[in-house]
Amino acid sequence: MPSNDVDRALHASIQETGALVLGLAEDQWFERKSMRIAPKDLAVALVAFANAEGGSVVVGVHSGRVEGTKADPKHANALRQSAIDHTSPPVRVHVEQVSCVNDKGEPDALLVFRISPGESVHELKNGDCYLRVGDESRRLGFAQRQELHYDRGASQFDGTPVSGIGVGDLDTALVANYRDSAGFSGTHTQLLRNRGLLTHDGVVTTAGYLLFAPNPEQRFPQAHVRVLRYRENDRGVGAGLNIEAGRDARVEGPIPRVISEARRIIDDWQPLRRALNDSGEFADTPVVPRDAWIEGLVNAVVHRSYSLAGDHIRVEIFPNRIDITSPGRFPGLADPAQPMDISRYARNPRIARVCTDLRITQELGEGIRRMFAEMRARGLTDPAYVQGHGSVRLTLSGISRVPNDVTERLPRGSLETLNTLRRAGVPLGTGDIQQLTALSRPTLLKQLNALRTEGLVTWAGKSTRDPRATWTARD
Repeated sequence: MPSNDVDRALHASIQETGALVLGLAEDQWFERKSMRIAPKDLAVALVAFANAEGGSVVVGVHSGRVEGTKADPKHANALRQSAIDHTSPPVRVHVEQVSCVNDKGEPDALLVFRISPGESVHELKNGDCYLRVGDESRRLGFAQRQELHYDRGASQFDGTPVSGIGVGDLDTALVANYRDSAGFSGTHTQLLRNRGLLTHDGVVTTAGYLLFAPNPEQRFPQAHVRVLRYRENDRGVGAGLNIEAGRDARVEGPIPRVISEARRIIDDWQPLRRALNDSGEFADTPVVPRDAWIEGLVNAVVHRSYSLAGDHIRVEIFPNRIDITSPGRFPGLADPAQPMDISRYARNPRIARVCTDLRITQELGEGIRRMFAEMRARGLTDPAYVQGHGSVRLTLSGISRVPNDVTERLPRGSLETLNTLRRAGVPLGTGDIQQLTALSRPTLLKQLNALRTEGLVTWAGKSTRDPRATWTARD
């Protein structure tokens, strides 16, 4: 549920507010708590939200009842001080009081805790550490906490102030559209501050600048998307570069417009093939499912590392696939070879939250799972991630998925080797493949021979000892 639904409820009439808050679904950015909650227990939610992307906790509604908070002002004050008394370092939280009518029909008030993403890892005074994951505050083990420590520094870049930039320097139409989408009745300044897009002294943060400045590339020249289309399945080099004439576009501007314009260009340039459609007629059909590459594009723009100067997002369109390269490695201990197991984490929590408010994107983990589901539904090979020294490349291939019965007959790790050959797009020698996969020669040959037996790769050479023999993935 986007945060704008929470704001609409909190800014409704005094008679409606309580019922609307009760009707909201708890999620990554929102939770309800009873007025009876102990301050140290409220601190669990504060820590969890601060270690994720921030969010809102509304106190005074619970189990279908609007309790309110005015009946016990002493306890309400103790809850206000929960972050100071029970979290370390203290979670940065703004508490506001919202008028409502309680379930007895009396004027009352709710306490709204608006938590900003933390600048470091927060924990309770007893050392327990929590992270907001979906609709729960999940206690972290040692390895998970270590991962969070690794990631925390990079995650704060989108919260750094952009010197000399205030609300008046932003695109008024974009901010107004966001305000309308949020159903927010306050000023633009209040909305931006609530979302961590404005510092307390009125300076726009990096996230706010990238989202709503007319020309963010003036301060961040790396903040653009380049879309290219190639004539053949390999890029070529130098004079043999295979980029089609007129098919190299640079997309600049605030993030919502960059995503919209890049999506339009990819729609026009995406690879097509003649195939039977659902009506039983031959028609031009996208090689890569549209929803899959949209998820890949949005994830790249929202979660890339904007602190890496000199590099940008590239969407490369080939006849048989789409490659999306994004600056920045996967966070912490995340394994790109197991993308479905990557725990929820946003490098740019403020950008991610606003894009969800605007319904540009879903949660990070959901986007990855959706890509896999779209590719598998079309019978295509899984999305493949390759992590380099400073970037991650996602490959969405139009190659058919290996049937399950074949997969079961292959030695463990064979599909990763097959995907390595597919990504290369050219014949490779055994030594070349060994360098790319870091496998021992006996293990690699076992896999390659099994793939050859199943007809998934071909071998070309004059003899079994031919040093120039090569392996090629079959489409």
